[in-house]
Amino acid sequence: MPGHPLPSHRAPRSGARPDAMFEDFASVLFPVSGVRVSMFVPPLVAFAISAVTSTAGVSGAFLILPFQVSWLRYTAPSVSATNFVYNLVAIPGGVYRYIREGRMAWPLTWVVTAGTLPGVFFGYWLRVRYLLDPRNFKAFVGCVLLYLGLRLLADVAGRAHRPATQTAALEEKFRRHAEEAARGRGAPLAAGLPPAAVVRTKSVTLERVVYEFWGQEFSFSTPAMFALALIVGVIGGAYGIGGGAMIAPICVALFRLPVYTVAGAALMGTFLTSAAGVIFYSLVPLQAGVSHAPDWLLGILFGLGGIPGMYCGARLQKFLPQKYLKLVLGCLITFLAVNYLRQYFQH
Repeated sequence: MPGHPLPSHRAPRSGARPDAMFEDFASVLFPVSGVRVSMFVPPLVAFAISAVTSTAGVSGAFLILPFQVSWLRYTAPSVSATNFVYNLVAIPGGVYRYIREGRMAWPLTWVVTAGTLPGVFFGYWLRVRYLLDPRNFKAFVGCVLLYLGLRLLADVAGRAHRPATQTAALEEKFRRHAEEAARGRGAPLAAGLPPAAVVRTKSVTLERVVYEFWGQEFSFSTPAMFALALIVGVIGGAYGIGGGAMIAPICVALFRLPVYTVAGAALMGTFLTSAAGVIFYSLVPLQAGVSHAPDWLLGILFGLGGIPGMYCGARLQKFLPQKYLKLVLGCLITFLAVNYLRQYFQH
């Protein structure tokens, strides 16, 4: 019941407690989730995570969820809804920055959203009906993310297929621009993208979307992107990650789209699907006796830290070469995959 501790939300306490360090200073009890933690911990953790992940179009929810499960020991299905609340509060700052700088690929955003929205509902249905013990599903997610993460890392290391001509040309333009700007001003921040580096839509059809960025043309298959977004929506709906953690590497690694144009679209798609996720978890109870509704206070505290983190990440993204963004994203995705698989084999 809302307003009362639900013991089933937290794992049995035995041996060392990984969350003990967070209960020592100004700790409070969050009655919906049963979590006891300092009010300062959620926003600080969210700021650190989102400042890094938002540079690659990822809200950080895919790392905040393991933090809640492993450190705060919040394991009920409502933890997924709480993660969606974090997305709702934190993402607008980063999205605003991408829109302001003209780097929002709107056709990509709408295709991704159209696919993930129905997927979120099915993910919620799977979570509360069949995945109260998410062990097997975590193994599946871990395998998918491990493939994407290792592919990104291999691409950075030069062992994957050579990037598309357009992407290679874009990287070379970024390198030259950074060198010229650094020589002209002598300041590291001068290495950002020029004002001309904005997204311009060229054509949108049911078969293909084509857009231009910084003089280079990029495209993707509309049905293929929609189908992959639907699968991602199912996974995101079950775990409360919104889908950005998977959509971003899919767009970069499989569709060969530049991360400069993917980041904003992935964040916007995650925001819209998170809104749907909160509604599903709050208003559509599919199993009696199981807590679905989010812990709003906990989710908002995470979100308050994510707002400046997202904005800082979006601001810094254009100053980083794409290969370093791929490296960051690849490492984060691989870390999450290994963590999921480790949990599977430990049981």
